[in-house]
Amino acid sequence: MAYYYSRKRILDAKKKRIRSIIFTIFFVLIVVAMAGGYLLYRVLFHPNVWTPNDKEVSVFIPTGSDFEDVKHILYTHGLIIHRNNFEWVAAKKSYPSNIKAGHYILKNGLSNNDLINILRSGNQQPVKVIFNNLRNIEQLAGVVSKQIEADSAAIVQLLQDADFVNQIGFDKETIMALFLPNTYEFYWTTDANGFVSRMLQEYHRFWTTSRKEKAVEKKLTPIEVSILASIVDRETSKTDEMARIAGVYLNRLKSGWYLQADPTLIFAANDYEIRRVLDVHKNIESPYNTYKYTGLPPGPIGIPSIAAMNAVLNAENHTYYFFCAHEDLNGYHSFATTNAQHEQNARKYRRALDRLNIKK
Repeated sequence: MAYYYSRKRILDAKKKRIRSIIFTIFFVLIVVAMAGGYLLYRVLFHPNVWTPNDKEVSVFIPTGSDFEDVKHILYTHGLIIHRNNFEWVAAKKSYPSNIKAGHYILKNGLSNNDLINILRSGNQQPVKVIFNNLRNIEQLAGVVSKQIEADSAAIVQLLQDADFVNQIGFDKETIMALFLPNTYEFYWTTDANGFVSRMLQEYHRFWTTSRKEKAVEKKLTPIEVSILASIVDRETSKTDEMARIAGVYLNRLKSGWYLQADPTLIFAANDYEIRRVLDVHKNIESPYNTYKYTGLPPGPIGIPSIAAMNAVLNAENHTYYFFCAHEDLNGYHSFATTNAQHEQNARKYRRALDRLNIKK
């Protein structure tokens, strides 16, 4: 009997030890699981994006980028705090095989999970594209290519493609009339075709029925309005006198006069440093020389502003046929109905130039 009770105590003790071991193992597993869960939570959801001064940062991922390119972009800017964690989460969420080009806005304190979701979604933020006061297509392409992904050479090549520009209603001389300086929203990944397509939409949107009717009243086509507006733009930077200058040129056109617009000579000479147009410039052989050829030149001499376009469409109805820069050199002009009046104004202006020793 004593042996039985002794053996029972030994078995009970073993059972207690086994239960204790099982409980300990179970407890350790729970602790490990909790620790692993906490670490996983930190890797996934703890802030891992740092931006200077807590300000939003724009990140541009070019078309054709791979994961190495993305890492280089992010790491070069110093945006990722723990790189290994970012790369681990990226791999688990299959981001390396789902790179999407675009412009993304990153905020300070983003987690790896949030960051990967943003980049993987392809939900890029638009960028503002601004252009104005440009002389030619090459300048336009250069300015635009700095604001979206479209290559400047690709833009120029497209706009020099005669078949393409004819198809959309222009030619090599008039293509600048397509573009209306303004601020536009684009996706950064827009290519040359996408840019020109959007500009064509904006062009047709500008030419409302009302504007077309005003052009017809002045016996001008929309492209001719752009050509005249480009001249007005180069004559004055003062918006409040654009309509008056436009009226002068319309009076000359109606009367069959030469436009005699000095900016067209500067364009023909391809010398934008000219500050004083001389007789030698009036002898330049070019269809843009409005001292030698009547009517409008074959195309715009720059990309016309919307202000100048509206000034032509709403030109003042007056009797002025002449104008020259005001003697005060304040940017405004003196207007005249007769040549005698104009010569008086011109002499005052020339004396002002002479005083400043402006010879050309």
